[in-house]
Amino acid sequence: MTRLLLLADFDMSALAGPLEEQLRPHAPHLRICLPGDPDAADAEIAVCWNPPAGALATLPKLRLVHSIAAGVDNILSDPTLPDVPLCRVVDPSHAQGMTEFVMWGVLHFHRHFDAVLANQSKALWWRPAQTHAARRRVGVMGLGTLGARVAVELQRFGFDVRGWSRERKSLPGVATFVADEFDAFCADLDIVVCLLPLTEQTRGILGRATFDALPRGARLIHAGRGEHVVRADLLAALADGQLGGAIVDVFDVEPLPADDAYWHAPNLIVTPHMASVASYECIGEQVAYNVRQLLDGGALRHVVDRRRGY
Repeated sequence: MTRLLLLADFDMSALAGPLEEQLRPHAPHLRICLPGDPDAADAEIAVCWNPPAGALATLPKLRLVHSIAAGVDNILSDPTLPDVPLCRVVDPSHAQGMTEFVMWGVLHFHRHFDAVLANQSKALWWRPAQTHAARRRVGVMGLGTLGARVAVELQRFGFDVRGWSRERKSLPGVATFVADEFDAFCADLDIVVCLLPLTEQTRGILGRATFDALPRGARLIHAGRGEHVVRADLLAALADGQLGGAIVDVFDVEPLPADDAYWHAPNLIVTPHMASVASYECIGEQVAYNVRQLLDGGALRHVVDRRRGY
């Protein structure tokens, strides 16, 4: 019997049903385990989110590690991670959800809803000037599956869009920049959107050097990873006006503690890691596909390049 272990920093039991439904016709002898089950130590497959450091190395029969999301940095950060294939989930609807979230954020700043909402608490009637979208410069950091979709949709909506990525990308209507052109990418942006994967090269990228490369008063929409942000630098840039506002959806500690300074920072909107989340049905389908491929000796889908980190 093949054993699959659900391993995370939260209760993953709700995923067992969708996985079992997907796998039962193809792997009737597979058993799904949770931490603490007697059979968990014999797991050949681990389906994970932020597993405890060292936990995967205690599974001597492990053949596959599968993230339940597109991000795998929480798994790759474990120095004892066994040398087995690592796969991730790529949800076709994930890009739609992210596009909706970023479009809301861009419109929030573009149409001055941040100022309007602040004025409401003071009973202040002020009508902001309306700027044509073509005059609003929006930059997207990261042009993978999500970033490319977001950049193209923003351009279709009429914004002046540019993108920055590790390698040169070609997107209709979007000016693209590569790694060593970062300052040119930032130079005259009104709004910057971070959708980067977390790698050693991108860790801490949202710090003072980046904020100072932006025009004074630029806005930030961050839905990448919490570790992209240098906390003190973000808070200082908001306090001194170098950043005119920010929407932050991801944090290095989640849930965000009630006493965290982010909750009360000026011109900062905190959202609870809600930009876009894969459904359990989608996770179940993609994990089940790779489990079937593993058992049948076929090619796995969405295998992570550990060197790149995605």
